[in-house]
Amino acid sequence: MPVQIGQKPGHDFSRPLGLLSDCHRRIERFLAVMAKVATAGALDEDRRNALDAALRYFREAAPKHTADEEESLFPRLREVETARAELGDLERLEADHDRADRLHAEADALGMAWLQDGALPADRAARFREIAADLAELYRAHIDIEDNRLFPLAARLLPMETQQEIGREMAARRIAR
Repeated sequence: MPVQIGQKPGHDFSRPLGLLSDCHRRIERFLAVMAKVATAGALDEDRRNALDAALRYFREAAPKHTADEEESLFPRLREVETARAELGDLERLEADHDRADRLHAEADALGMAWLQDGALPADRAARFREIAADLAELYRAHIDIEDNRLFPLAARLLPMETQQEIGREMAARRIAR
């Protein structure tokens, strides 16, 4: 039996629901980075690199995750008759995505200014902390619904071929964009 050291290997595009959940772990890690950096005054090199990586993740990778859900997973769940009782969550999740997009855009603008100037005025630093806290709260509930209700529902109701199609679409998004 092989011994595993470190983090468990993630899923790949052949298991798209697991891959979406793996992405949630990355979102949580980068939110924690933003929250930690938000308490810093001036940015040292480590905080600068951490903030830059978190902002880049939410600017470049997170929109693909949202598209994976809204363009590939959610429409297929809407087609399944037996999923209708759970579909109220989809509208809430889409609204969460919209709210997160707005908060990330503001965080990105503040964070980029912080990276450029090395510090933020007190009012802008307070706003960055507020946004980081709002995002953490939003994602906590959002991820809970998806990981514990929606993805298990999709795993039960969507045929493996449909799940494989979702995985292929997810992979194509990462090549095309």
